[in-house]
Amino acid sequence: MSDYPIETDDVPSKSQLKRESQQLIDLGAQLVDMADNQLQKFDLDESLRAAIYEAKRLKNNDAKRRQIRYIGKLMRSLDLTPIEQALEKQNHQSQTYRQHFAKLEQWRDRLIHEGDTAVEELISLYPNADRQQLRSLQRQAAREIKLNKSSTASGKLFKYLKQLAD
Repeated sequence: MSDYPIETDDVPSKSQLKRESQQLIDLGAQLVDMADNQLQKFDLDESLRAAIYEAKRLKNNDAKRRQIRYIGKLMRSLDLTPIEQALEKQNHQSQTYRQHFAKLEQWRDRLIHEGDTAVEELISLYPNADRQQLRSLQRQAAREIKLNKSSTASGKLFKYLKQLAD
């Protein structure tokens, strides 16, 4: 026996390293398959963004597969938390998406029923919100509910809130 003990607790197994590498490749493939307008929402490293667009451009499956593996390699050195959170938000089946959706619905309902106080509170959360547009949508939605009309303004208000949150 040697004089130096082998510590296996801190060293990941070869299988674990392969699994992590495959997860990065899968994440890269998700980014490559994404539409350009969705991809613009991600705060990506320039080299990663260029590699993704290069993979989108490639037609040969083998070349595309190699490029996606390269994207996975690039992501090893990056903090992937923001990317994973953004993907989770976009996944309509995820718990995070449903919670985000429910929160927006609550804001819409508060705006319709509470009026100006809720508008001011929302503007303090989202300073880039257009106060005039928000109040206009809020008044239209409240008027439609009062007159028992279809809630098209309520839908427009929800879309505006979603746009603010994104």
